Amino acid sequence: MRKSIFLFSLLFFLNKNTKAQEFQATVSVIANRVSSTIDHKMFQTLQTALNNFINTRKWSNETFQINEKIVCNFSLNISQSLDNNEFQASLTVQAARPIFNSSYQSPLINFMDNDIVFRYVEFQPIDFNENRVQGAEPFAANLSAIFAYYAYTILGLDFDSFALRGGDPYFQKAENIVNNAPESNGIKGWKAFDGNRNRYWLMDNLTNSKYALVHDAFYNYYRLGLDQMYDKENDARSGILNSLNQLNSVNSENPNSMILQFFFQGKANELSKAFKKGNPDERNRALDLLSKMDISNIALYKQDLQ
Repeated sequence: MRKSIFLFSLLFFLNKNTKAQEFQATVSVIANRVSSTIDHKMFQTLQTALNNFINTRKWSNETFQINEKIVCNFSLNISQSLDNNEFQASLTVQAARPIFNSSYQSPLINFMDNDIVFRYVEFQPIDFNENRVQGAEPFAANLSAIFAYYAYTILGLDFDSFALRGGDPYFQKAENIVNNAPESNGIKGWKAFDGNRNRYWLMDNLTNSKYALVHDAFYNYYRLGLDQMYDKENDARSGILNSLNQLNSVNSENPNSMILQFFFQGKANELSKAFKKGNPDERNRALDLLSKMDISNIALYKQDLQ
């Protein structure tokens, strides 16, 4: 469905009527640090259940052909076994977006969430109801709520990259999860006071009007930028520069916001390659903007763009 926007009108893109699942996801559960006194077979069962949860559930009303499914990876790294079948873990979420007329996949999300705690008993169903996010038991519901949150976030970013503000419905669903998340002592990541780089702040940055230019930047970066690289390279660089200018406006008004770090995660080599062939003015403008917003990769940008 998403690639059809290149060939058909947006109206047709939004109104195709077949229903296919959206994700080609791989979920890995790593439990090397969990005591051998616990039967590790349960983690394989959990891995299978989470793969089924992401890949077989219908997350939207849109059409995704088999070759258009969003490629993504979830790595659940369990660090500790607690009491009452509860576990502490981190979750790495990665998703990519194909670039038109190429085999290249650009990173949409490359994020590690360290605030994962959940209860799991082998063979218990992984259930999620957006009208009852808290479920019957908070620690069991927390696992499905977190995975659903990231599924909707990935969908929102993907749709934003194909149509201006196309991701709004999915960010709203993720925001609903934040607002109704399971609550209990030990459950973290859903509240503003839990930290400054968590699920709450990511969705705040994606739904708050003061960050609205971020959505324009996503669209310009992909549709008017990278998607043009094959046959309109100069136009593509202009589109990417425009997106960087928009992100810089957000950064100037909201310094140190989570969404800026989130956007640039995994994109340094991609950005350097895009501007390396540009004219001196483009390289200088890109270097100036990137040096302000993606400080951790300044050395790479200076090496390639100066």
